[in-house]
Amino acid sequence: MRVVATVSLALAFGILALAAPVRAHHSFAAQYDAEKVVALMGKVTKVEWMNPHVYFYIDVMAADGAVTPWALEIGGGPNSLIRQGWTRDLLKIDDMVNVEGWLARDGTHLANARSVILASSGKKLFSGTNPGN
Repeated sequence: MRVVATVSLALAFGILALAAPVRAHHSFAAQYDAEKVVALMGKVTKVEWMNPHVYFYIDVMAADGAVTPWALEIGGGPNSLIRQGWTRDLLKIDDMVNVEGWLARDGTHLANARSVILASSGKKLFSGTNPGN
């Protein structure tokens, strides 16, 4: 009886552990507006390579000198981005980038990056995001 209880408990924890990443995933249309395109230029402050999506953060400076932090989701997960030519060290802290993407529906400073141009080299990277998903 004790073995059955232990196996049941382990199974329950396993199901919960697998459910957390699934809950965190979202469709493009649920979070972003394909009709609202944004173009940003800023300095990279942080990069997070995690499943299900990679995020990077930039500080965007306005004409008056005010700085606004933005979070940018790169649509593919780490493995799909690597297949598209991204590497974990491609975006570095303090790199200047130009980003084009779609704004979050909730009005926050969050966008889904469609393309990223590295100011130092002019290299243009695509995220693989498809707003029809």
